[in-house]
Amino acid sequence: MKSTRETVVRSSGSERVLVIMAKAPRPGAVKTRLASSLSPEAVTDFYCCLLDDTLALARSLKLGGVEVAIMCPDSDVDELARLAGTQSADKAASVVAQKGEGLAAGLTSVFAHFAEGHRTNALQRRVIAFNSDSPHLPRSVLEDAFETLDAHDVVVGPTHDGGYYLVGAKASHPTLFAGDGMGTSSALEGLLARARALKLSVGFADPFYDIDVADDLTRLAEELRLAPARAPRTAAWLKEWDSTAR
Repeated sequence: MKSTRETVVRSSGSERVLVIMAKAPRPGAVKTRLASSLSPEAVTDFYCCLLDDTLALARSLKLGGVEVAIMCPDSDVDELARLAGTQSADKAASVVAQKGEGLAAGLTSVFAHFAEGHRTNALQRRVIAFNSDSPHLPRSVLEDAFETLDAHDVVVGPTHDGGYYLVGAKASHPTLFAGDGMGTSSALEGLLARARALKLSVGFADPFYDIDVADDLTRLAEELRLAPARAPRTAAWLKEWDSTAR
């Protein structure tokens, strides 16, 4: 294991990097707001499906030369490296340990590592971080987000509950994710306020929804019932869940 805690592959030097914010699928550590609706084992099984399909989505982008990576807590690197490596041996994702605790520290680590840590004089990288529970996103949303980032300093994908599922930048801005509010209804508002204070131009991806509560499961199940190929593992899990929930 390398001392930098980056596993699987080294950075490719691609102009575009798509980073999935993830945690190891352990009971009580992922999708905690679903605990009132699902058993701990069911929550982790569901999260594994989401992560697997989200990785497949990230690898399906047709822009060409998009590096796929995972940013996670240090304690989760080995487990997520195994999960990412077994899905697609020819398209392995780098797994990198964040510095610090919490999502804000993770996002700060994404841009410090991928936008600044691999910068060269000839290359300004476009880096986008997004949720690990996003297999329902149309591929075009991610592709369009990279195009939006070409013309702006920052790109943001808002969620309907006041947060955001996606954020991208071409440089590291250490104070962009400072302060509290991550995972709350004021998260997007706080991010935009800090971007304004830094005089960063912001473009937007299409609004979408997170998978947080039982109603989100129902909505996602209905969508994937019509198009299961978009997220096959998640669709199969939700089909079984839906049949027992009725």
